[in-house]
Amino acid sequence: MKRNRSCVAVASLVGASVLLVSNAHATDEIQVYNAGIAEIGQFTIQQHLNYVALGQKNPPFPGGFPPNHSLNGTPEFAYGMTDWWELGLYLPFAVQDQQLLSDAFKLRTLFVSPHAEQRNFFYGVNFELSYEMPKFAQTRWGLEIRPIIGVRNSQYEFIVNPIVDIGFGRYGEADFAPAARLARNFGNDVFAGFEYYADFGEIGNFSKLADQQHTLFAVTDFKAGVFDVNFGVGYGLTPASDRLVVKTIIGYAFPVPGQKSDSNPRMSSGPVNPFTHAAVRTFQP
Repeated sequence: MKRNRSCVAVASLVGASVLLVSNAHATDEIQVYNAGIAEIGQFTIQQHLNYVALGQKNPPFPGGFPPNHSLNGTPEFAYGMTDWWELGLYLPFAVQDQQLLSDAFKLRTLFVSPHAEQRNFFYGVNFELSYEMPKFAQTRWGLEIRPIIGVRNSQYEFIVNPIVDIGFGRYGEADFAPAARLARNFGNDVFAGFEYYADFGEIGNFSKLADQQHTLFAVTDFKAGVFDVNFGVGYGLTPASDRLVVKTIIGYAFPVPGQKSDSNPRMSSGPVNPFTHAAVRTFQP
C-alpha cells in the first residue's frame, strides 16, 4: 500500500511539473508588437522592467523561483535591416531574494508590412529563438511565433498578437499565449489604453480557466525628452495569474547614419508611442 501511494505521489509530481511548464517563463518582456521597426541602418534600444508586486508564491516547477516580489527585465537591442525586416537581441534577467539571475539570451527576426506606422491596416510576424536557464524554464530551447495584426487611425489603435510559444525537449509543448492592445491618442505625446495578456496552456489541451493566466493592464505612453516611456499596472483575473504587476519600457532610437536627427525617431517592435505624428500622416490601406 505504501509503495502504491509513493508511486501515485511521484506520478502526481511529474504530471504537475509538465502542466506548469507553460508558466515557467519569466515576464522579462510585457509588450504588444505593433509592426513598427527601426529605420534601415538604425540601432534602437529598449529597457524592459517588470515588478511582480503580488504574485504566485510557489515556484512554477521544481527548481524554479516564485514570481512574487521578483523584478524581471531585459535590454532589447534592435537593428533595421530593410524597411520590412529587423533583427533583435535580448539578455533577460531577474532579481529575486537579492540575487541577480541571468536567463541567457533571445534572438529575434521581425518581418512587417513596410512603413507600418503610416498604414490603417498593418501586419507582420516575429520569430524569437531563446536559450533559457534552469531557474527560468524546464526546457533549454524555445521558439516564440508572434503574428501581428492591427488597425489604427489618428485617434485609436487596436492590435492583436496571437502568440504561440514552443518549448523543445522532454517537457516541451506548444502553448497559446495571445496579447492585445487598445489605445487612444490624447494629444501632446500622451497616450492611454489597455493591454491584455493571456496563457491558455497547451494547444489542443487548454488548461482549466482557473489554471490559465489572464492579466489586464492599464497603460500610458509618453515622451520624456528623447526617450519613449511606457508604463502600466496589471491585474490578474484568474487564480493562476500574478495578482499585481507593474511594467515599464524605456526606449531610445539612435540617429540614422547620414540623416538629420528627428525629434521623434521611430522605435522598434512595439514602439512605446505608436501614434507619433499620427495627426499629420496620410494613412494608407
